Amino acid sequence: MRKNNLFNFIALLGGFLFLSGCAEEYTPKPKGFNRIDLPDPQYTQLQEQHPYTFEHSVYAKILKDSSRIAEPHWIDIYYPRFKANIQLTYKNFNQDPKMFNGLVEDARKLTSRHQIKAYAIEETQIKTPTGITASVFELEGEVPSQFQFYLTDSTKHFFRGALYFRTATSNDSLAPVIEYLKKDAVHLLNTLHWTEQVK
Repeated sequence: MRKNNLFNFIALLGGFLFLSGCAEEYTPKPKGFNRIDLPDPQYTQLQEQHPYTFEHSVYAKILKDSSRIAEPHWIDIYYPRFKANIQLTYKNFNQDPKMFNGLVEDARKLTSRHQIKAYAIEETQIKTPTGITASVFELEGEVPSQFQFYLTDSTKHFFRGALYFRTATSNDSLAPVIEYLKKDAVHLLNTLHWTEQVK
């Protein structure tokens, strides 16, 4: 009787091992990312008085640039929810071609600083509905700034912007937010025009 039970147990164990050996190899699933719910875009006109104006997201705060080198018309569009901001700088170069060329060169240098970590930098020139030419730079890779641009009328106004995230989260997981904020930046470009309200 005991031999019979032992035989049944061995047969059962053998069958189990045989069947488990034929099962497909297990591959762990990649780690998922938290779902990010993004609000529908809504915009409002910039209220502060500057030599430029544009529409910005109602979900952002307009802050004065607090860096020690900040100039009067430098501001940040800050998104508290995403710990991100679009830094904006402005210069009036008063038809000085040397100053203008220096501003363009500086804007390109600031973008190229990210080449170490960026595996692609794509430059596009666009004409906005208000007739201003903008140079747009999209950067891919683990870079702190994924979207930069500058606009100019080539005679007086020079306006530059850069999107930054103040978080250690990888850009892959931030991808939906990056795309969302890029659209906000493009809306800014498309609604920007110069004003003469402030000298």
